[in-house]
Amino acid sequence: MQLYAESLINYKRLATLEVKVGDLLLGNFNPIRIQTMTTTDTMDTIATVEQSIRCIEAGSELIRITAPSKNEAENLLNIKNELRKRGYTTPLVADIHFTPNAAEIAARIVEKVRVNPGNYVDKKKFELLEYSDAEYLEEIERIRHRFTPLVKICKDYGTAMRIGTNHGSLSDRIMSRYGDTPIGMVESAMEFLRIAESENYYNIVLSMKSSNPQVMVQAYRLLIQNMHAELGHCYPLHLGVTEAGDGEDGRIKSAIGIGTLLEDGIGDTIRVSLTEDPEFEIPVCRDIVRRYGPLQTSLHRGGLANTQTRVNEIENSSEKIKTYPSPFEYKRRETFEVNNIGNKHVPVVIADLHKIENITTENLEAIGYTYDVVTDKWNISDLAADYVFTADKQSDFALPGTLKVICYYDTWIACTDKEKYFPIFDETQYIDDKIVKSAAINFIMLDCFSEGYPDLDNENIFSKLMNDKTAVICLSSTNKNAVQSIRRKFIELTERAIRNPVIIIT
Repeated sequence: MQLYAESLINYKRLATLEVKVGDLLLGNFNPIRIQTMTTTDTMDTIATVEQSIRCIEAGSELIRITAPSKNEAENLLNIKNELRKRGYTTPLVADIHFTPNAAEIAARIVEKVRVNPGNYVDKKKFELLEYSDAEYLEEIERIRHRFTPLVKICKDYGTAMRIGTNHGSLSDRIMSRYGDTPIGMVESAMEFLRIAESENYYNIVLSMKSSNPQVMVQAYRLLIQNMHAELGHCYPLHLGVTEAGDGEDGRIKSAIGIGTLLEDGIGDTIRVSLTEDPEFEIPVCRDIVRRYGPLQTSLHRGGLANTQTRVNEIENSSEKIKTYPSPFEYKRRETFEVNNIGNKHVPVVIADLHKIENITTENLEAIGYTYDVVTDKWNISDLAADYVFTADKQSDFALPGTLKVICYYDTWIACTDKEKYFPIFDETQYIDDKIVKSAAINFIMLDCFSEGYPDLDNENIFSKLMNDKTAVICLSSTNKNAVQSIRRKFIELTERAIRNPVIIIT
């Protein structure tokens, strides 16, 4: 275990316990399951059934239905029976908030219940309370008394449970001790998990949801570390970004949070929470998880023999892994400044236009630059790209003043406007002192352990980079697990105290 994953520099699925939800198996290297949640009134049986069927036929493997009171919980039986009558056996999940009685009813009917530890027993009154250790333990015992009956029912009926923490609904008690933090989210779930394990109940899934992908990712990582440290094993994890939104923004936000974790082999089931009809969530889920099915560890150790040796040196040394920055908090890598890149500058955005044969003013509209013919001026949006990569092309019209161009060396050397155009070199070109370099910015492509990529003189490259205040490193990898491959290179850069700015090329 490396901090929070099986490996930080190779793709490996996180080993989790196997949980049975009806006939569906979660965790323990089973496929990543896709689920959604109905938006109909749970008391409207037919509407809920028909919406569930649309989701199932779209590919949902679990259907979650809200049960805010005893009435809705009891009506889950009618919904389940109607679905079974129509030939659908997809497991149902009851979503419970505030009402333990509803959870206990639902646990006897559906295949899984979801409880929120932030409001299952504790109530949020937005009060800042101070607890002594003894008082805090008394509150834990109160939770045990109220939560244990549900655990026993789930155990007796073979019902699975998700302990699902929400960043936005932590209890006053947790907030008072831990604040509005990822560790507070983790401890909120761990309290319930300890109670469940004390009853020898293990058919559990956990989740750490937040509308902020950064908080969500940090919380899941902390949860994994805490489970392994305290329990010696990890439960299956359900991934999701709360209220991601709709349209492109909702999809991007979900992909950032969920994808970041899946790239590290974390996650056994996902839901993309869009403010759209739930059946539209399923294609997004499928797109996100599609790439992880074929990933195999054996495919992710690229490079030649001595590159492999270097990878093994990194992987087998806990001291080297310690050079990796804390994954549980946000901290920018320390770099020096190269023009408008690095140090305290915001990350720059590079638009790739090299496949466009003849670049026109219309092509720049998609990257935030709109040309006004009447005023002969450029209107620049807040989201405009900072650089464009054109490969071997020069623009035949005057570019916006703030936009700079990255091009191949031969194109750059022939260009007269060297304040607007800057060269990009491969490793061999860069270490060749006979090749002229820019006095302002030089972009250097470094491969990150791509399979079959030739081994180069890294010592010479790194030595030159360390003393070059014009060099911006561009990292790329053709490996399927590019995240881990690039992370390896970042670890190596940190080991060597190389502080050049880095741009990730995908």
